[in-house]
Amino acid sequence: MTDLLLRVVLLGNLGATGPAPLMLAAPTGVRFDSVDYRNVVHWTPASNSCSLQYHVQWKIYGEPQWLDAPGCQRIHKTRCDLSAVTSDPREWYYARVHASCRPSGKTAWALSPRFSPRWDTEISPPVLRLEVTKRGIVVRVKPPRLTVRKKHGDLLHEIYLIHPGGREEVFEMICCSNKLPLKRLKHNATFCLQGQTVIPLQAKSSGRSAVNHTRQRRTFQRFSADHPSLPRQQQT
Repeated sequence: MTDLLLRVVLLGNLGATGPAPLMLAAPTGVRFDSVDYRNVVHWTPASNSCSLQYHVQWKIYGEPQWLDAPGCQRIHKTRCDLSAVTSDPREWYYARVHASCRPSGKTAWALSPRFSPRWDTEISPPVLRLEVTKRGIVVRVKPPRLTVRKKHGDLLHEIYLIHPGGREEVFEMICCSNKLPLKRLKHNATFCLQGQTVIPLQAKSSGRSAVNHTRQRRTFQRFSADHPSLPRQQQT
């Protein structure tokens, strides 16, 4: 009899608690996207029915303590700029994100892969400015971000001059030289120019810049990199 009463009481208590709150799904795809040492964490929100707020933390690889990311607590956007706290090129970093929503509570933490600003950041291609003169073409390069210049005193720019027919010449500029004159070019010919930023000590380079295409002696036009007039053959 006592055992039966105990079972009734337990069942009554279970029924009084009501339905359990729904579990929130954690964010996915947490990752660093870094260009020119602007280190931004992105993530993909899970399919939840409520309005989510996100909380971001970061830490240095090997350190036990996680730290709240400044300006990235209880946010609704799905990115967080961690450039200010992940700037040391000698370190490796992690980030993690969880979401919260009333009354469901919060999700588990979602962890990013390990990130190195030194090795994982992408360097932007240079922006070329061209001036066509009677003597040839003068190439000027817009300097990269100050952060890139501070971290790499050995930056170089490679300038690709693509002749009619596809032959390429490569010229080297030390960052941040004022200009590169290209002389003794064939008159009334069509030339394409592209640039690339190179970090020699890391054997690292950017992609090539958008194509700058010269049609006449005194004018030039800029095309996208996939313009059909861009020669594909390289000098062997």
